[in-house]
Amino acid sequence: MSRPSVPDDIRTCHAALEKQIAAWDEAYHGRDAPEVSDAEYDEKRRELVALEDRHPALKHEGGVSDRVGSAPDSAFRKHRHRVPMLSLDNVFAPEQFEGFVARAARFLGLDADATAALRFVAEPKIDGLSISLTYEHGRFVRGTTRGDGIEGEDVTANLRTLHDLPETIDDAPDVIEIRGEVFMARDDFFALNAQQEARALRPFANPRNAAAGSLRQLDPEITRQRPLSLFAYAQGYSDRRVAATHFEYLARLRAWGFDVNPRSELIAEHDIADYVTRLARERADLPYDIDGVVFKIDDIALQTRLGFVGRAPRWAVAWKFPAEQAVTRLEDIEIQVGRTGALTPVAHLEPINVGGVIVTRATLHNEDEIARRDVRIGDRVRLQRAGDVIPQILGVEPGDGSAERGPPYVFPDHCPVCGSLAERPSGEVVRRCTGGLICRAQIVERLIHMVSRNAFDIDGLGERSIRAFFEDGLIARPGDIFRLARHRDTLIDREGWGAQSVDNLLRAIDERKTISLERFIFGLGIRRIGENNAKLLARHYGSFDAWRTQMLAAVEPDSDARASLGAIMGVGAAIADELAAFFAEPHNVETVNDLAGELVIQDVERAEGGPLVGKTIVFTGGLERMSRPEAKAIAERLGARVTDSVSKKTDIVVLGTDAGSKATKAKTLGIETLDEDGWRALAGLD
Repeated sequence: MSRPSVPDDIRTCHAALEKQIAAWDEAYHGRDAPEVSDAEYDEKRRELVALEDRHPALKHEGGVSDRVGSAPDSAFRKHRHRVPMLSLDNVFAPEQFEGFVARAARFLGLDADATAALRFVAEPKIDGLSISLTYEHGRFVRGTTRGDGIEGEDVTANLRTLHDLPETIDDAPDVIEIRGEVFMARDDFFALNAQQEARALRPFANPRNAAAGSLRQLDPEITRQRPLSLFAYAQGYSDRRVAATHFEYLARLRAWGFDVNPRSELIAEHDIADYVTRLARERADLPYDIDGVVFKIDDIALQTRLGFVGRAPRWAVAWKFPAEQAVTRLEDIEIQVGRTGALTPVAHLEPINVGGVIVTRATLHNEDEIARRDVRIGDRVRLQRAGDVIPQILGVEPGDGSAERGPPYVFPDHCPVCGSLAERPSGEVVRRCTGGLICRAQIVERLIHMVSRNAFDIDGLGERSIRAFFEDGLIARPGDIFRLARHRDTLIDREGWGAQSVDNLLRAIDERKTISLERFIFGLGIRRIGENNAKLLARHYGSFDAWRTQMLAAVEPDSDARASLGAIMGVGAAIADELAAFFAEPHNVETVNDLAGELVIQDVERAEGGPLVGKTIVFTGGLERMSRPEAKAIAERLGARVTDSVSKKTDIVVLGTDAGSKATKAKTLGIETLDEDGWRALAGLD
């Protein structure tokens, strides 16, 4: 049955929303430079989902609506978490929380009565540094930071200086990871900054930075002198269950001697909005900073079933408080050019204190936002720290009419760095330099991105060094970084360097000559390819040779490789177009080949054994004993590749009710099909 047509104006609105959200995703995941607040981002995302709910023909697998810390410092020994330490999705209003509950209920297949019976644990969201504490046979043996969620920094010696961290716990599993937050109380923060100023040292920006900086000291004695506190609140790995519910687990933590936030409560869904209102009202009177409330489904068995999507659990969410605001003067507007050529306006401000942080710069997003808010140099503007972190300008503060405003700001139509035309494609909000790799800003930004922590993570090779080496002709493209050893004598003669520091740098570069496929892909800086998409691509293709071969083949729009690329769960047509455009440029292919020639790029480790390992599987139609998202998540955990379209490369098609055209195509191509019972048997679920 064909889908109903969608009016052209609705399609245009949907396309514009997808492009805007994709651009924000690229800024956030690809450049670590968020352009909007969590609230504004989520509002646009909700608009997109609402359009797709009203017009299902707009929705496509792998589209924007389906998409889902930092890497450890090399000065610390790294430790891999047994269970990843992931982040939380955010909500800002009651109806958004209701949506979170509804999604969890659909995933679990709960009816209305079972959904109403759900209980949640509410915990103030402490603004500190997340840590994981490992106990073996009841004794504290290791403490690590969150890091990138997979690997953290080993700060065991520093954590041992905290007075409220138990060295031993009784009646505990043989191995257990206990998660918590290290923070600094507000009064302790002010006292520490007074000490810093008395010693003519730079004060900390806020309690969170003070806590993080204090815990991540190379000398534990410095940490011992800092007033740090710890709340325990979650469980990572455990070799046996210690509680059936999360609230019971918090009680166990207290019995073990941990401090647990006394404001944690077990509540029903209908009491949640009142809890948020009450805590927001009392926020200023708390002895520590919070930026919201974390809500977790109490039943641990349900948490296990729900699992994770992307980087966030399906069973927990953070309800964020509104950001703090202030008024100051806009002194100038600077246009910065990113690695994908995007021209980003940045406001230079008269310094102002916003929520304990001195703000001097803020994002203006894009030229449409400047025009819409009619922001001009010299205006008094209202700003906020989006999510209490990223400063953004909300608008112009009305004056008394006595001062004449400056002229309207004219956004440049040429790149301020290389002078190339800056084009704005139809339907997009970002203007981009067309200079490509002849634009020095783009080349340098790509090199900086490549060596960043979440990409190649080369210790000692930061933004300042990259810019200096580029200006002096020591590096011009990524592969040159791994040929810097040829310039050892030149490097030693540079001001501020020496034999030991140069050898340390060259050793760090050499250590990164063996790199995972996902870090390699992410490090290339291709537009729209953030960390999560890089992982999806690496997991799907498995090896560098396979990925490169298929990307070159995908340059042809009607090729099987292009169709297969766009069908990867979480990728979709827009990202496939970006990859194809990248590999269509000969100089990009030459750059990739040159860089790969200097490296050992590791294949992706596959799950060993099992009937689904390496299989490409498609789910179609409705399942009765579990939701399709849960079935897809299980298939991926068992080593399968899940795609949305049936092709001759598909191995298995799981047919639910009303399977439709995909069942017909599978039969035509002679592909193995399974009903729900057959799927459950194959996956070992019965």
